[in-house]
Amino acid sequence: MAQKKAKIITFGISKGGCSKTTSAGITAHLLSQEAKVLAVDMDGQGNLTQFLTGVDEICDVFEEKTILEAIKEQNITKYIVPVTENLHIVPSNDYLALLPRYVYTKATDENKNLILANTLAPVIDQYDYIIIDTPPALSEHTINAISASDYAVIMNDGSKFCYAAIYKFLEICAAALENGNPNLKVAGILFSIVDSRTVDTKAMIQLVDSEFEGYRFDTVIQRRAATKRLAVYGFEKNSELKKGIGEYINFVEELKERVQ
Repeated sequence: MAQKKAKIITFGISKGGCSKTTSAGITAHLLSQEAKVLAVDMDGQGNLTQFLTGVDEICDVFEEKTILEAIKEQNITKYIVPVTENLHIVPSNDYLALLPRYVYTKATDENKNLILANTLAPVIDQYDYIIIDTPPALSEHTINAISASDYAVIMNDGSKFCYAAIYKFLEICAAALENGNPNLKVAGILFSIVDSRTVDTKAMIQLVDSEFEGYRFDTVIQRRAATKRLAVYGFEKNSELKKGIGEYINFVEELKERVQ
C-alpha cells in the first residue's frame, strides 16, 4: 500500500485584500469535514491564525510557538496547534518578519527556497491536505510556500492590479519548477470577493479566460457580508455560516478534482 502523502496547496497573489486568508481558512475548514488538514500561516500578520483559532493576542499566546520557530528548529511537530480533531494549524505572528534574516544568515539549507519544504517533510504523511496562507508580497515567505507546494491557487479580486500580479506570481511558480520543486502545478485562478454582475468584473473574467485559458475556477466567490463576518463569529454556532461559506463548497469540490 502506498504511503499517504499530503497534497500541499498554497493560496497567493502579490496584492493585498484578495481574500487569500479567508479562502485558505474556509478551504481548510471544509476539507477537514472529511479529511485531515494542516493549515500553515506564512503571513506575519497572523490573520489565518486568528481566523481559525479565534485568538486575537497572537503575539502573546503564540510567543515563540510559531512557524518561525518550527523552521529554525526544523521540527514542526511541537508547533502544531489543534483547532478541531481533523484541523490543525501552525501559527504565525509579527515575528515572522524576521524570516528573511534567518534565511540568509543562519539557515544551513543549501537551497534557501526549500526551508519550509524541509520543515514540513516530517508530517507530510500525517495529513491529507496542507493549506498554506501567504502574505501579499513575493517575499521569502511566499517563495518558500510555493517551493513547498504541489499546487498553487492564484487569487483574483477582479481588479487591474490583481490581474497584473498574476503574471508575477506565475513567474515565481516557473522559478520554483526550475529550482527544487519540479512537481508544482497551478491549480487555478479563483475570483473572490467580487460582484460578478458588474460590467468590470465580467470584462476581467473574459480577459483572464482569454489570457489564461483553462486556469480559472468555474466558481466565483461573491462579496458577501456573511463571509466577512466569519472572522468575528467563527465556524461554530454561527447562524449565517451557510451564507458565509456556501460558494466555497463548490470551489472546494472543484479544487479536489484538480488536485487528484
